[in-house]
Parts: sequence; structure tokens; C-alpha cells
Amino acid sequence: MRTTVGIIGAGPAGLLLARLLHNAGIDAVVLESRDRAYVERRQRAGILEQGTADVLRAAGAGERMDREGLRHDGIELRFDRRRHRVDFPALTGGRSVTVYAQTEVCKDLIALQLQGGGPLLFEAEALAVEDAGTDAPRIRFRHEGREDVLECAYVVGCDGFWGVARKAIPAGLARVFERTYPFGWLGILADVPPSNDELVYARHDRGFALLSMRSPAVSRLYLQVPDGTDAETWSDEAIWDELERRFETDDDWRLERGPITQKSVTPMRSYVHEPMRHGRVFLAGDAAHIVPPTGAKGLNLAVGDVVTFARALTHRQETGSPQLLDAYSATCLRRVWQAERFSYDMTALLHRAPAATAFEDRLQLARLERIASSRAAETDLAEAYTGFPFG
Repeated sequence: MRTTVGIIGAGPAGLLLARLLHNAGIDAVVLESRDRAYVERRQRAGILEQGTADVLRAAGAGERMDREGLRHDGIELRFDRRRHRVDFPALTGGRSVTVYAQTEVCKDLIALQLQGGGPLLFEAEALAVEDAGTDAPRIRFRHEGREDVLECAYVVGCDGFWGVARKAIPAGLARVFERTYPFGWLGILADVPPSNDELVYARHDRGFALLSMRSPAVSRLYLQVPDGTDAETWSDEAIWDELERRFETDDDWRLERGPITQKSVTPMRSYVHEPMRHGRVFLAGDAAHIVPPTGAKGLNLAVGDVVTFARALTHRQETGSPQLLDAYSATCLRRVWQAERFSYDMTALLHRAPAATAFEDRLQLARLERIASSRAAETDLAEAYTGFPFG
């Protein structure tokens, strides 16, 4: 099997890259280790930055997103029983975000790929990337019970933190930067309309809480819990009681309860692998970097990576110049580190560390007061949340 670009992973990054390359007339093959049903129900991110939504529209994958997605023009910060709304369009020149689940993005892109794109092989497990430092890298994979080889001009690893693509970069060339956090998020899906029209980020002495949504009828909520927490140790009633405590305000706002359909705990970490390229092997998304979910940046960073690669390869095909491909890692990492910075800042702003002192508690409140009272501070948050430019 031979192609120009071998893409490992059919998450939103790999699928979007295949679509961008197809639209540019560049052939690609996507290998995905899971079956289609798994990919289309895998729960992940749900906040699309302005730039991500615009890219999906331009790629021809925005019709259902625009019909069913929820445009949000702000978020609410909640602290000290107070509520403060951050108005995105007023602070950013009109930018917003869209609530549209990653599962739905994948469904849209899979449908497009199967209708007229290049090969998309499900249950095709990538075993190794070989000859990364040459002009002809290869992906060895297993599909339908037998091993095969995909010969490529380029390989893009969109295969997540545990994938094989990153292993193709020699350890002697790599630098890893990471931080683990002593808490995680207990997340629930509940069959109840969201209790607020926009996301609520709550800082409370008992810990952080987030009110989000998947649709007008389904709420997605999170609680900060100690690292290693088992979701099943929390009863449904205890979860709702704790959410009520952490969202408490001095006005008449109230949290609506409903049947909880899913519970899980997400660990929190920051991770960056440098470089994001070796030879003709390129890393994108979680294969190269992970952010804590507080800043809603994971999916959007992956989109930025594949947009950067698609532009660079198109430039190479049209002009013969490898300049943009050579700059891929440095270009992506500038955006990655800004997102890492913002995600870390949001996490430190809103979560209570297990050994936090009264002094640190007051500093958190002072930072939140600054955002609520300073247009400059509020603008910095709004610009970062709605998205850093691609490239």
C-alpha cells in the first residue's frame, strides 16, 4: 500500500487532516485501531474555539455544527458566592466559541471521508513507524488479521499519548516537559437541561466545579476530586449535593437535578514533547502535548497542528519549498506553549490545592477580583479562551 500522507488515528485531528488534504488534492490514508462505533461514541472535548469552528466550515464539515451546535458568547466566573460574566465578543472583536461534542465532529468528518475521501481503515492497528529519518517512512500495521505496510512520503501521528508515532523520534533528540496535578475531575452526564445558558467556572473553598452541557437537554458537570478517586464511590445524590455547594450564590440561582447517565474521573496533567517532527514524521494533538481541561484547549490545539501541517505540505506541493514543513515544530510549539500557559493559569486560578494555605486562597480571590474589575485582565482571558491564531 502506498500514499502521500499516512495518518495514524481517526480522532478529530486525523480526520480533519484527511479532509484538508483531500480538499488540496493530496492523497492520504487513515489508520484507526478502533472500530467506527467506538470512535463515534468516544466522549472527549466539547468546546470549539472560533478558529476551529471556522476551519470546520471551510473544510465542508460545518453544516450540522452550525445547525445543532450552541454558540456561546461568554462564560461565567463564580467565586465568593458572586457571579461575573466574561463577554467574549465585546472583548475580542466579535469572537465566540461553539459547544459541539468531539463525538459529533468525528461523525461529520467520518461521513465526509467515506463519501469521497481517501481510504479510512478501522480496526487497523499501527504497530510501528519505520525509516522516520528517510524520504520514505513506512507504517507497519495489522488489519483484518494480517500485517501490512503503508509506504508514505510523510507520516502524521494523530494517535494520542499512547500511540506509536512519537516512538519514531529518537530519544536522544527529545525533550519532555510535564506536570501532574494532585487532583482530577469527576465528570457526569445528566439528562437535565443545563442550569445556565453558558459555562460556569466556580472557585470554592471545597474545590473547583464546572457547569457545561452537551445539548439543550443534556448537562455535563465536573467536580474537583483527589487524584485516584474512584467515580463509583460517589453516589448520585452526593454528587448533586456537592455541586450545589460549590455553585452557591447570593442570588436566587439554583441547580437543576436529573438522572445521571455516566460518571468518570479524568486525571489532570500538562505535557509537551519537543520536537514535534523528525524527518518526515510529524506529531499532532495528544501525541505531542496534553493540557489540563480547564482551558478547553486539547481538541483546539490538535486542530491547530493539522492546519499547520496541511498548509505547509500544500505550500511544498505548490512551490517546491520545504520551508514551512521545516518550521512545523517551531510554529506549532509557539501556540502549544501559549495554550499550556493559559490552561495552567486557569487551573491554578480555580482549583484548591490539597495543602493550600489561607494566603493562597486569598491570592486566588484577588486574581478573580482583578479579572472582574479590569478590562485588560478580562480581555486577556477572553482572547485566550476563544483561541490563539493558527500559524
